[in-house]
This record gives sequence, C-alpha cells and structure tokens, in this order.
Amino acid sequence: MHHVTDSLLVGNLDDARNPPGFIGGLLFVAEEHQVAPPEGLLYERIPLKEFGEADPGDLARGVAWLERYGPTNRVMVCCRAGMGRSVSMVIAYLCCVKGMSYAEALRLLRARRPGATPLPNLEQTIEQVRRLREGRSGSDHA
Repeated sequence: MHHVTDSLLVGNLDDARNPPGFIGGLLFVAEEHQVAPPEGLLYERIPLKEFGEADPGDLARGVAWLERYGPTNRVMVCCRAGMGRSVSMVIAYLCCVKGMSYAEALRLLRARRPGATPLPNLEQTIEQVRRLREGRSGSDHA
C-alpha cells in the first residue's frame, strides 16, 4: 500500500482483501478478481482490464466516486498489483478533479508508487473523461 496524498492510497489485491483500519473507502478496479465489500467501508467496484485501455465511461465513474467520497474519507484504490489500473484511476482523479496536468500527476504517482505503470493511452482517455464531465456539468440534468 502506498500513500499518494494524506487521504488517497493505492494498493494491491491483498490490501483490498484486508484494508487497514484507517481506510474509510475502497475502490476496487481489477476485472479478473472479486473482493467482498469490507464491512463498514464505502465500496465500489469498477472492473478495468489489466494492461488494456480504460473505457472513458468506467474511468469517469471511478473519478466521480473518488470525488464524492475522497474529500471526507481516506480512500484506497486497488487492483491486482497496485501498479497499473489503480495508479491510472488516481491519475485520472488528480487530473480531472484536482486540476493537475497529466505530467504532474504521473510524476507524483511514480514518486509515491515505485513501478507505477499507467494503462495504455491514459492521457488521451483522461481527455475524453474531461469532455464527458464537462458535458454533464453543462447539462440540465442533476
């Protein structure tokens, strides 16, 4: 498990199955595994394919979940190894919600999570997520 910020962490499958007591929420992003929702924790599963490009809609759902629960909880984002999909979701959140550039977010994740390897074409997918989010915020629907 690796701290990215004071309230945002990335972890692996073992971390997801046995989250530390200080975690308030878990976003699990591994397609090929299931994790029982930990009792007493906020939980969401968004299945991303290992080593594949992320679907912009799935990435947007994860970013929205982190935006909703991250500010008031310590949240851990986990995949199988804690190096690709979880890192990619956190980079997307930092870019779309916290206003970081892709290069800044990538630099932060690589410093905090050695071996961080974002999914293919993540920067372009994040741009699609930004457009999706702008379209939603500009619509008349709640």
